[in-house]
Amino acid sequence: MNITLNQILILAAGIFSIGLLGALTRKSVIIVVMCIELMFNAVNINMLAFAYFSGLPAIRGQVFAIFIMVVSAAEMGLTMAIAILMYRNKGTVEVNKANLMKW
Repeated sequence: MNITLNQILILAAGIFSIGLLGALTRKSVIIVVMCIELMFNAVNINMLAFAYFSGLPAIRGQVFAIFIMVVSAAEMGLTMAIAILMYRNKGTVEVNKANLMKW
């Protein structure tokens, strides 16, 4: 059984939709970032699928996927630092309580 490009794109769209729904409906900063990571992974699946099915010898899809993983790891580290500081200052990591920028 061969997997087609359409099947991979449907899988990636489903993963992206789950991540988007979670990012829009959850309150915890950590869960929101995990949902954003799901959306990044859906983009990685698309990049790799297009690179595989294009038939070109170039590895642009893999390079983009590695770049997205590096940015994602940096984002996770920064988010953990923000969540720790927010918990120390406010006692919670809920997104709707994050009014740190207000005077």
